[in-house]
Amino acid sequence: MAIGREPILKANRQQPPYASILALSASGFSIEKSVQFADGQKLALILDGELVSNDVEISRIIAQSTSSADRLLGSSIADSAIIDNAINFVADAVTKKDYSALHSPEFSIKTSENSVNAADFAVFSVAHDNAELKAKFSDVIDRVIKDPVLAPAHNFVGLYKVAGAPSLKTVAMTKEKKIDEGKFVDLPGAEKEKVVVRFPPEASGYLHIGHAKAVLINQYYQQKFEGQLIMRFDDTNPAKENAHFEHVIKEDLLRLGITPDKWTYSSDYFEMLRTMCEELLKEGKAYVDNTKTETMRKEREERQDSRNRSNTPDENLQLWEEMKNGTEQGLKCCVRIKIDMKSNNGAMRDPTIYRCKPEEHVRTGLKYKVYPTYDFACPIVDSVEGVTHALRTTEYHDRDNQYFFICDALGIRKPYIWEYSRLNMTNTVMSKRKLTWFVDEGHVEGWDDPRLPTVRGVMRRGMTVEGLKQFIFAQGGSRSVVMMDWDKIWAFNKKAIDPIAPRLTALDTTSPLVSIELTDSINDNVSTVSLHPKNAEVGTKVIHKGKHLLLEQVDAAALKEGETVTFVNWGNIKIGNIKKNGALITKITASLQLDNTDYKKTKKVAWLGDVKEEAGKSIPIVTAEYGHIISKAIIGKDEDWKQFINFDSVHYKKMIGESAIKTLKKGDIIQIQRKGFYIVDQPYCLKSELSSVQTPLLLIAIPDGHTGKDNEKVQKNTTSTVTAASPTDNEGMEVYQKIEKQGILVRDLKAKNAKSQATKDAINAMLELKRSYKEVTGQDYKPGKPPAESAANTILQDTNITKQIEFQGNVVRNLKAKDPKSQETKDAIAKLLDFKKKFKEATGSDYKPVAAPAPPVQTPASVQDSASVDETAFLRVIEDQGALVRDAKSKDPKSQKSADAINKLLSLKVDFKKVFGKDVPAPAND
Repeated sequence: MAIGREPILKANRQQPPYASILALSASGFSIEKSVQFADGQKLALILDGELVSNDVEISRIIAQSTSSADRLLGSSIADSAIIDNAINFVADAVTKKDYSALHSPEFSIKTSENSVNAADFAVFSVAHDNAELKAKFSDVIDRVIKDPVLAPAHNFVGLYKVAGAPSLKTVAMTKEKKIDEGKFVDLPGAEKEKVVVRFPPEASGYLHIGHAKAVLINQYYQQKFEGQLIMRFDDTNPAKENAHFEHVIKEDLLRLGITPDKWTYSSDYFEMLRTMCEELLKEGKAYVDNTKTETMRKEREERQDSRNRSNTPDENLQLWEEMKNGTEQGLKCCVRIKIDMKSNNGAMRDPTIYRCKPEEHVRTGLKYKVYPTYDFACPIVDSVEGVTHALRTTEYHDRDNQYFFICDALGIRKPYIWEYSRLNMTNTVMSKRKLTWFVDEGHVEGWDDPRLPTVRGVMRRGMTVEGLKQFIFAQGGSRSVVMMDWDKIWAFNKKAIDPIAPRLTALDTTSPLVSIELTDSINDNVSTVSLHPKNAEVGTKVIHKGKHLLLEQVDAAALKEGETVTFVNWGNIKIGNIKKNGALITKITASLQLDNTDYKKTKKVAWLGDVKEEAGKSIPIVTAEYGHIISKAIIGKDEDWKQFINFDSVHYKKMIGESAIKTLKKGDIIQIQRKGFYIVDQPYCLKSELSSVQTPLLLIAIPDGHTGKDNEKVQKNTTSTVTAASPTDNEGMEVYQKIEKQGILVRDLKAKNAKSQATKDAINAMLELKRSYKEVTGQDYKPGKPPAESAANTILQDTNITKQIEFQGNVVRNLKAKDPKSQETKDAIAKLLDFKKKFKEATGSDYKPVAAPAPPVQTPASVQDSASVDETAFLRVIEDQGALVRDAKSKDPKSQKSADAINKLLSLKVDFKKVFGKDVPAPAND
C-alpha cells in the first residue's frame, strides 16, 4: 500500500499522530496540507477506499511512498528486515496498548545506518511521553529531536522547538555512500585475541551456500577479533560419514578463502564422551531406555515418563554394557539424559545422548559400538576446545537450553550461543537428502550442477567468492527469517565481475547471419583494442577486419538504408543497399565513415570480420543457460516437492565468436557484448591430428539479477536491441516523481520566503532533476505529462498488480509479526513473490514501493488514440487470464486459486471498459 499524492490525515490535536508527522517531514510532504485536526477526531487515513487508523502503520505507508524509501526503510536487506520487524512490534503494541514487548530481547532497532529511519519514528511516537520507555530509548529520543530534517514536524506538534531543517539537496549531498553490508552485532564478552569460533560440518554431502553463510560469518568474527577459527568435522554418525565428502569440503573451504586455525573431529573425543556418559548414568542423571521407537515418540508427545526413567544406576550400567558390546539387547537401547518430560520445549523431554550402532566408522573403524548424538557431543566438544562463542542458526533456538543443561550437568564451562538467520533461497531445495536424490536419480549432472545451490554448483555457474561474500555480508547477523530470491545473489555477483570481465564478441547463429560487403577498397587487417572500456588493466585484444563482415539477423533487421551505424570497436559505417529473401536479410552493402566520430545518436552493433586469415577465423561456441530446478518459489510444508521439479531447466544455443576467445581457459569469466556474462566450462580445442574432432567452446550463462534478456525482447517485438542502451520506463517515471515532489517543496518555500537560501537550494535541485530527466528520457519535463510507458507497463498499471503487491506486503508483515515460521506466513510470502515476479516480467525491473502520480483523466476516445495503450495487447492479457481461469476451474472450481483468477479476470474486463469505452468482445467462435 503506497500513496503517490499528498496524503490527508484526520486527527485529534490532543493526540497528534507523531510517527506519521515525522514521516511526512522526512518524506518532503507538506505537514500543514496533509494533517487536518478536529476535536474528538479519531486518527484516520483513507487510502484507496481503506481506512488506516494506526499511527505507526500510517507512517510506514508514507515512508513507502517517497523517493527516500531506502533511507527510511533500509537500503540493505539486513537493515530493511530490522526496521520492518521493529515497526511491526510497535504497531502491534499500539493496537494492544501494551508496550511490554518493546522490552523483549527480540526487539531491536539497531541498523548499520546512522541516519534516522521509520523504526525510530515508531519508537519515538510511543516513548517520548512514557517515562519508562523514554529512559530505555533515550538515544532514539535524542536522535529524532536533534535531526534538523525533522524540525518542521516537531514545530508543528509544538512539544519540542528545534532549529530549522536544511534543504533536501543539502541532505542528499552530505549523505555518505556506504558499503552494502548488514549489521554485525558485537559478540557479548568478546575480547581481542580471545574469541574462538567453530564451524562443524557433517561429511555427508557437498557444502551448499547455506553452509557458506555459516562459515563466512564465523570467519568474519574470527578476523574482527583476531581470534581463532576451528574447523571441526562432526563425525558422530558412522552411517553418514564419507571420506570423499570430507575431502570435498576441505576443497570447497579453500575455494571460499577459509583458512582455519585448527582442524579437529568430534571422534577425537569419543573416549572422553563415553566416559562422561557413564558418569551421568552413575549419578542417576541419565538412563538407558529400551522402549520401542514409536512408543518413545508417543510418550514424548504426551509428556509421559518412560518406564525406564526410574531405573537404578546399576540397571542402567548393565544395559550400557550391552550397548557397548553391540549385542541384540544393546541394539534396542539408547541413553537419554533426564531433563523435564513436562516441558513445553520438546528438546528438553529427555533427549537421546547415545545410541548403539555397530557400524564401521571412517576414522575409528570397528572400535566403538556406541556413538554420541550431535546434541550431546556439541556442547562438550565446544567447551573442551575452548570455543567462546557458538554461532548457530535460529532453527537451533529450541535446543539452546538443552545445550546449557548438558554443560551444567557435567560441570563444564558454557560457551555463549549467538544466533543468526538460516539462509533460505527460493526455487530450490537445501536439504542434503533432497540434493542427494537429485544426484542419485540422474536429474542433474552431479553435485556441481549449476542448478544446485551447492558451493560448487553456484561457482560453476559463475558465482565468485567476492560476490558470495558481499551477498552474505549484506544480510549481516540478522535473526529475521527471510526467503531470498536468486536475483539478489546474482546482482551482488554482477557488481563483483562487471569491473573485471573482458568484453568479447560472439554472434548467435540460431538465424542465418547477414553478410555485409564494404564498397571501400580495403584489405583484411587487424587492430588492437581494449578488453574493457573502463579498466585498462584487463588488457587488450586483436580484432580482425576486412571487406566482408558478419551481423546477426536481429541487428540487421533494425538497420535502414542510408543511416549511419556504429560498429563497436571500429567506427561509423553508412548502410547502403539491403537485400532480402522474404523476411530474412541476405546481404547488405555499406561504406566506411571512419572520419565521422559522432557516436552519440547512432545505433551500436556487434560484428565479426569474415576474413581469410586463419588467425582471424571465428570459432564455434555452445552456450548453456540454466533455470531454476524447482518451479515454485516456496514449497509448502505439506506439499510434495517432487511435483515442482523443473525438468526443462537447461537450454543450449550455438554461436560463433571472435578469434580472441580461443585463448580462454576453464573458469574464465567474460562478457559477450550485448548478451551477458558467461563462464568458460570447457575451453575451445582445435582439431586433433588423430581424431580430427574440433571441440567448441562451452560457456555457461551467468545470471545478472535481471530477468529481461535481449533475445526475449526480440521475440516480444519490443524496442530494437541495436539501439544504444536506453533506460527502462521506470527510471524515467522515478525521476518524474522526484520532480513533482520537488516542485511541491519549491512552492512551499517560495510562499514562506522566496529569497531564502533554502528556496534557492530547492530550485537548483529542481533544475538538476529536470536535466537528469532529459538525459534519461530524451525529452524535456512537462508538468502533468509523465513519460510514455510501454503497453505492458500501461496494462500493468491499469490492472491491480501494484495494489496487490502493496496489500500482500502488509499481510506478510502482519503474519511475520505474529509467527514468522508459520505455514500461513510462508504461503503469504510465496504469494507476494509471485506478484513481484509478474511485475518484473511485465516491466523488466524490480518492484519498488513508490506509487506513480495519478494520470490525467482521459475520455475513452482520447485513450484509444494514445500510443501508450494497445487494445490488441490488452485483449491478449485478458485472453491469457481467461485460460488461467479455465485451467484453475478444471482442477478445483471452488479453490482459492480459482477465485483469485476469476477476480483478476473480472478486474481486467472492468479496466478494459474504462480505457476503451466498450465491453470485451466475445470470442469469434461463441
